[in-house]
Amino acid sequence: MTRIVIFAKAPQPGSVKTRLIPALGAGGAAALARSLLALTVQRALAAGVGEVELCMSPAANDPAWQGVAIDSAVQQTAQGSGDLGARMARAAKRVTEPNHGADTAFLLIGTDCPALTTTLLQQAAQQLETHDAVMLPAHDGGYVLLGLKLTCPELFEQMPWSTAVVAAETLRRMAALELRVWLGPTLHDIDEPADLQHLPDLIFDSF
Repeated sequence: MTRIVIFAKAPQPGSVKTRLIPALGAGGAAALARSLLALTVQRALAAGVGEVELCMSPAANDPAWQGVAIDSAVQQTAQGSGDLGARMARAAKRVTEPNHGADTAFLLIGTDCPALTTTLLQQAAQQLETHDAVMLPAHDGGYVLLGLKLTCPELFEQMPWSTAVVAAETLRRMAALELRVWLGPTLHDIDEPADLQHLPDLIFDSF
């Protein structure tokens, strides 16, 4: 089985999707974040590849999550402190600990990519059965999905996050580790006003 770990920030105005505030306003940007979160959770559950975990910032008991409905089938965990790499590495280590099973594979995803469909999640999980790692790159140079069978902390340490070289640098490090990698299609994140053209109508109509 493959665990899907979704990294998400609480959809609070002024704290999420800040680069979209000039186009949508703080409230609109937060509403979009909430819609994308709901869509991502729905698709992760529908994929049926294994358990789904929502790794949250701040923790689930924080008032910032008040009013955000989360399916009871989703395990809730806290991202904790540190930069994105430290938080992702911590989640990867937790998932691969013996209580989850030594052969636990995982897919790390965010909530910024409405093009990350249930079918693509299933395909990534399937490819992870015969590869050591899988990746779906983003057009901005990052990635929208990273799947691994092992913790591989080297893929998260001292990474230039939020730059156009994240995917390329991650692939370089994977090659250095001699990992067998499956590379999926490149998709669009929704981060900047220009990205809004890639929003499907069902999301646009919901906020």
